[in-house]
Amino acid sequence: MQSLVRPLLSVTTYRRWTFILGGTAILVPYLLIYATLLQIIGHPGRMTGDQVLQDLITLILYIAVSSAVAFIPAVRVLSRTAAETLLGVRLPAETAEGMRSWRSRRRTAVWWVLHIGVGGGTGLIGVFAPPMALILLQTPSTGEKAGRELLGGSSVLLTGATVVLGLVLLPLVLYLGAGVGAVLARLAPALLGPSPADRLAQLERRAEQLIERNRLARELHDSIGHALTVTTLQAGAALRLLDADPDFTRRALSAIEETGRTALEDLDHVLGLLREDPGARTPQRTLADVETLFEQTRSAGADVRAEVGRTGGVPAVVSREAYRILQEALTNVLRHAGKVPVGVRLGVRADHLELEVTNPVEAGTAPRAGGGSGLSGLRERVTVLGGRFTAGPDGTRWRVHVTIPVVPMMELEEQ
Repeated sequence: MQSLVRPLLSVTTYRRWTFILGGTAILVPYLLIYATLLQIIGHPGRMTGDQVLQDLITLILYIAVSSAVAFIPAVRVLSRTAAETLLGVRLPAETAEGMRSWRSRRRTAVWWVLHIGVGGGTGLIGVFAPPMALILLQTPSTGEKAGRELLGGSSVLLTGATVVLGLVLLPLVLYLGAGVGAVLARLAPALLGPSPADRLAQLERRAEQLIERNRLARELHDSIGHALTVTTLQAGAALRLLDADPDFTRRALSAIEETGRTALEDLDHVLGLLREDPGARTPQRTLADVETLFEQTRSAGADVRAEVGRTGGVPAVVSREAYRILQEALTNVLRHAGKVPVGVRLGVRADHLELEVTNPVEAGTAPRAGGGSGLSGLRERVTVLGGRFTAGPDGTRWRVHVTIPVVPMMELEEQ
């Protein structure tokens, strides 16, 4: 019983009736124009088959012309707003390009025809229903004449039937509007929402944004993380030797200043990318800057022994990423192993760039669990470049080994 009464009392029903009556308001001028056209091309006497066909063609052309207004992008915006507000549907966001596409305009035209056709027709029934119900309810006082004019016939039960029909007519019309509104609400996402192609384009743009954000996150993690690790170790050593070795303290503070300045430059570069401000971007570090990176690591207390071979001619993107990979590998050594000897081998071997970082580990010492994303970040960088990455214990040392193909990329740049 409640399910039967609910549509009559629901606010949604009346909101959807408002939407339907909006279609009626648009439909009425169209009907007046069409009626005028029929009078202009009116046919005297009895209509022939050709005349009926002509009227049918006129109606089809009229409907086509009427739906042409829906090809204006602003109509789609208004239709989406009306559907969300009055039909109570949630429509996914749509890009400006998607709204202006011809695919969306055609779907808007279909929605327009449904709104003014099905919705407008239903609204006409709703407009005429109240006076008709009033006439039917007045049958007992006006006699059978009014009821007979509406329903025809002269049954004895005509008076009672008209009263009953007058009582149920308005609820039936409300049910009709609720049903039509529900159907339109079901169709609205398909006709007014983004098309599958538009959704795919949005997902692609979203994926590109996530990739860019992840890349910037790796840049911040590697550059700022390395700087903070180095300065923390240097500050701690300077504090311990402040009175015993003032010269060392001065050198440590000078190294902290230089490392902080480098970190600020990296931060300005990343912020420039986020703001899309070319003027705020700074040149990114490449393999040409590895000696500075080694000195920073040595200043933090690690004994870096580097063998740097040929790196000239390496593509710029590989050179930048290889620098970040080396930077993060050295940072991990400082974080997890401390001031230990570090071996670095770097250079182009045949058709690939090879990078190896090793440091001693105590026997039976397990790698530190959790607390960072260093190794996963390294693996992501190497994977994007089509390289191979391994990291783990190798006897009495921890070994990070990276190979990145460079010859095909170098040949492509030369072409």
